[in-house]
Amino acid sequence: MNSQLPYNDFGTWLRTLFPYKIQKISVNAGFSCPNRDGRISTGGCTFCDNNTFNPSYCDKNKAIRKQLETGKLFFARKYPDMRYLAYFQAYSNTYASLDTLKRLYEEALQTDGVVGLVIGTRPDCVTSEILDYIGNLSRQTFIIIEYGIESNNNVTLNKINRGHSFECSCRAIKETKERGILTGGHVILGLPGETDNDMLNQAADISTTQLDILKIHQLQIIKGTALANEYNKHPFRLFTPESYIPLLSKYIQRLRPNLILDRFTSQAPKEMLIAPNWGLKNHEFTNMLINYMNKNDIHQGQAYDTICTKHECK
Repeated sequence: MNSQLPYNDFGTWLRTLFPYKIQKISVNAGFSCPNRDGRISTGGCTFCDNNTFNPSYCDKNKAIRKQLETGKLFFARKYPDMRYLAYFQAYSNTYASLDTLKRLYEEALQTDGVVGLVIGTRPDCVTSEILDYIGNLSRQTFIIIEYGIESNNNVTLNKINRGHSFECSCRAIKETKERGILTGGHVILGLPGETDNDMLNQAADISTTQLDILKIHQLQIIKGTALANEYNKHPFRLFTPESYIPLLSKYIQRLRPNLILDRFTSQAPKEMLIAPNWGLKNHEFTNMLINYMNKNDIHQGQAYDTICTKHECK
């Protein structure tokens, strides 16, 4: 763990792997999702609108290389010697034929300055064939597969129309790690019906998986989603920074000490956000979290031995 921070920081970890500044560039490859195209459902997850994290330079109608070149111009003014990870973020980026995936991933890797891939997907959208290919590719270049887990609670996953179970996430993580691929996960804190204890228990279950990297976000209500309709009819608790930071600190305290933590918040565009509107940039929130954890002598893994080792990912 970084001695300056109370948790294992993703950016600090990346700097141990690369001798230059690294920036993710999101691309939209035009993938769909089995929760939208009818294979599982047509409604999608109740919280989801992928436009909340699609930067302006992402355009599924443009070639991957063109999106990356535009993204590079967006970032290169600050750091001329920067290198890039192509972030396949929108929808489920393993949900296609192997030939299609090869073409798209390899186009990204052939773009000047791109030194690796981050592939966001669902745990029910990987096959042995796809994982074998990505495993082989990961021995040639830097790759992370990032799974949307969202919750360890199957009741919650059903309520948000996620379309898969936590056990499915555990299997996908295990099969990915067996091929030597760096494996990330994403969870949302504050989903409807989950108590503080439910969320803290989630940290224990997440820790028993073989995840390398974890992203944690607070729940946001986005205009036009099914969750927005639910919230408008029957408002439920949403976090403020003052209520989120203490819970998040306890959550981090229960996480496996060597788990790398990438993010703690999401920041939807103002025009798409119903609530909560914190008015904070991500780095401002992170500074508040670090100050709180340091002031209260809290650090990642502090409670892991006594709490998390009692749990088992089945």
